[in-house]
Amino acid sequence: MADRQSLTELDNALPFRRRHIGPDEVQRRTMLDRVGYASLDALMAAAVPASIADREPLHLPAALSESETLAALRAKAERNRPGVAMLGRGYHPTITPAVVRRNVLEDPSWYTAYTPYQPEISQGRLEALLNFQTMISDLAGLPTANASLLDEATAAAEAMTLARRAVRAKADLPFVVDTGCLPQTIEVVRTRAEAMGIELTLADLSTESIDTDVCGALIAYPRADGAVTDPRRAIEQTHDHGGLAVVVTDPLALCVLEAPGELGADVVVGSAQRFGVPMFYGGPHAGFMAVREGLERHLPGRLVGVSVDAEGRPAYRLALQTREQHIRRDRATSNICTAQVLLAVVASMYAVYHGADGLRQIAKRTHRYAVVIAEGLRRSGIEVVHDAFFDTVTARVPGRARQAVAAARAAGIHVLQVDADTVAVSTSEVTTSRHVEEVWSAFAADDAGSIDDLDTVTEDAVPADLVRQSEFLTHPVFSEHRSETQLLRYLKRLSDRDYALDRGMIPLGSCTMKLNATAEMEPISWPGFADLHPFVPAGDAAGLLEVVDELESWLAEITGYAAVSLQPNAGSQGELAGLLAIRHYHRARGDEQRDVCLIPSSAHGTNAASAVMAGLKVVVVAAEEHGSVDLDDLRAKCEQYADRLAAIMVTYPSTHGVYEPEISALCDIVHSYGGQVYVDGANLNALLGHAKPGEFGGDVSHLNLHKTFCIPHGGGGPGVGPVAVAAHLVDHLPSHSLDPRDGRREGLGAVSAAPYGSAGILPISWAYVAMMGGPGLAEATSVAVLSANYIATRLHEHFPVLYTGPGGLVAHECILDLRELTKSSGVSVDDVAKRLIDYGFHAPTMSFPVAGTLMVEPTESEDLAEIDRFCDAMIAIRGEITCVEKGEWSVDDSPLRNAPHTTRALADDWKRPYAPMVGAFPAGIDPDKYWPPVARIDQAYGDRNLVCACPPPDAFEE
Repeated sequence: MADRQSLTELDNALPFRRRHIGPDEVQRRTMLDRVGYASLDALMAAAVPASIADREPLHLPAALSESETLAALRAKAERNRPGVAMLGRGYHPTITPAVVRRNVLEDPSWYTAYTPYQPEISQGRLEALLNFQTMISDLAGLPTANASLLDEATAAAEAMTLARRAVRAKADLPFVVDTGCLPQTIEVVRTRAEAMGIELTLADLSTESIDTDVCGALIAYPRADGAVTDPRRAIEQTHDHGGLAVVVTDPLALCVLEAPGELGADVVVGSAQRFGVPMFYGGPHAGFMAVREGLERHLPGRLVGVSVDAEGRPAYRLALQTREQHIRRDRATSNICTAQVLLAVVASMYAVYHGADGLRQIAKRTHRYAVVIAEGLRRSGIEVVHDAFFDTVTARVPGRARQAVAAARAAGIHVLQVDADTVAVSTSEVTTSRHVEEVWSAFAADDAGSIDDLDTVTEDAVPADLVRQSEFLTHPVFSEHRSETQLLRYLKRLSDRDYALDRGMIPLGSCTMKLNATAEMEPISWPGFADLHPFVPAGDAAGLLEVVDELESWLAEITGYAAVSLQPNAGSQGELAGLLAIRHYHRARGDEQRDVCLIPSSAHGTNAASAVMAGLKVVVVAAEEHGSVDLDDLRAKCEQYADRLAAIMVTYPSTHGVYEPEISALCDIVHSYGGQVYVDGANLNALLGHAKPGEFGGDVSHLNLHKTFCIPHGGGGPGVGPVAVAAHLVDHLPSHSLDPRDGRREGLGAVSAAPYGSAGILPISWAYVAMMGGPGLAEATSVAVLSANYIATRLHEHFPVLYTGPGGLVAHECILDLRELTKSSGVSVDDVAKRLIDYGFHAPTMSFPVAGTLMVEPTESEDLAEIDRFCDAMIAIRGEITCVEKGEWSVDDSPLRNAPHTTRALADDWKRPYAPMVGAFPAGIDPDKYWPPVARIDQAYGDRNLVCACPPPDAFEE
């Protein structure tokens, strides 16, 4: 063993970054030779402008191995004490069926998929989302539900803006919020209302009347204190005064309570968390919204609908996309650009697994335990505040509330101290007889008696006139999968219809579909993280709060900012939080008039929508021909709005995929006019370890942990969008009145329901940073930039690269320009995107930021073989376009226009002017070929014939 190595060398021989980064040293050499640089360092020195380059290494802990990282996280998980959560407040323990946990939540075929913008290769998750919409629609008693929102609180805020938009003639009228709503819901709605200039009125709608014109009202059913009151009076009064009645509810309660739609509600919102989704210390969870007929086009977020494909069969796709913020931009009333797809799938499969009868039994059992607890307290002389309730019993124990809560905690049970004299206890599907006895003991309810005796003599506490009469979950999908075998095969069948990262490369520009390592994903299912209620005392969440603190510190170091808040539970909420911080900063300085936000013409649609939601006026700044922000136009706009300038939002590297050399000059110009610089962190994957927005001129940025920091896209959610700020903005970060720690309860207000947003998935990003270390993160950025430039170099002669920076280099993505080819051949970006399916690929980003183009981002995780396979497919498609240009095929009869090709196309009588092998096997015979389950989908048909719930089974018959 002449090449004897030290133990240290042996320990460090296979660092995690070698698993995360695709191209090895030999492949990198090949790529560098093609691009024309001697080393990664030379490439990055040429690509990243010297004026912003940070040559100092990141000050992060030394990289850990996978086993060391898992051990560290397990130690943190064990420091948490989830106990038995009977706190309520919108979060409840639930049982995730093991078959769903293993085959959805922990399955990369579900969690590595992207938003279903290419519906032909997303039929599995689209069907699962349609199941979710049907479930919510049935339970709510309204015809249309969306494909999920971020959480209950933000869903309620979205409903407020929906009401304001739908009741146009009365948009300046107040919105009434029931004091019976959850406190975090009220706080998020208040934050949003203040930003948008909506007058908010708080009232106890169980007793107080609505006696003036309103644009809408948010009505609790059940109420936060557990009371079940009839919402019909408040609904009728809202209607009488011209507003929309929005009911916020609990889907499990709706298995025994009458549907709000049957009671007159226009909109129903809530959270599907307790349908099999762990509490996750506050998220991620699937919020929901359902609406009455006529409000479909006002729905925020995603909506799955049924259309038909080119072969005449039913097919699923995203419907009414003209509602979405990226199209409406500054006219949007919502900046939500995604959904909580993975969590919505879990919730929908929970309903598929249990069916209506199973859900009724779970609801009745939950209710029965609450009734038994209440009766035992009454028999012991303890006052139970409400006679009518579903799962929450509120009791008065004058002067003894703290004592009762402490006694319950000592027994491993968390109950809620409402005030010094009042305690609330919430039951769930995990409640047992032992829990009931421990609660009685904590209350010193010595005369409660026997649980069995009480269960036989007590009556239900649901008012007779609110007992559910309407049916729900009647579609066969909710009754056909009772056994685990049936459900397992159903889940497998759906996942096989989809294209995710476990199949191959997803080269989407601006979306960073990189590896989501198993070691990063594993900890989120551990009970110490998954079963933690967001409002337990801080000491009982010490391990996860340590993850929060360390991740915030690491992200601050990475970005060069003073502080980071992890509360925003999506990039859209991070954008909003950052802009609200700027708005509050100006107001605190007495600059109330600063309300103009400059946005480059190439910006993502969420930027403009977020600015409007933050109460700012959008002014567009032009781009130069090569794609950079036009600094002359910027100066002119700054001068024009000098006294009103609040901020500029700029993505860096630019949305055009280049490092703009004048970014520091741009920041200086805006600062000279008193404005703040918001650097959108969507493209941080091209900066990490090489430049820091907080040091080259940024005042605030949001980050996408579901992009740069490896949280998986999950088919379109979950996400986390932390906001990072410079020192002068620290006091304007999001706060939360229910934060378990001092010093974080006063400030901007809440932008998400939980104090730390989707805290349950933060261990993913913690693990990524811990395993990569500073050098590994910088190396990942370098390889991502190398891969993008390699693709640009290989494809430039076939598809011109639209924008490049100095030296002809791109950043981590490149835009391929198809516009001239479309003029010469009639072949569109849609045709190329669908044809890539036949070659075994998900398409790049289509027509963003420039119509008629494809934006390609390979990330650092794809190796050279996969990158070359993609380039070979694109070059072959260019050859097919040439055949159309030469007249060998008409565009309508070409394999491009007929793509994707299904097995049915081969089985039917083939009459196309090209061979079946050309159509279906353009890259040659492949035993692992991906077959799309449907042919090209007719998008317009689905919007003309809007169906957003599960179609009857006979719709799929021949």
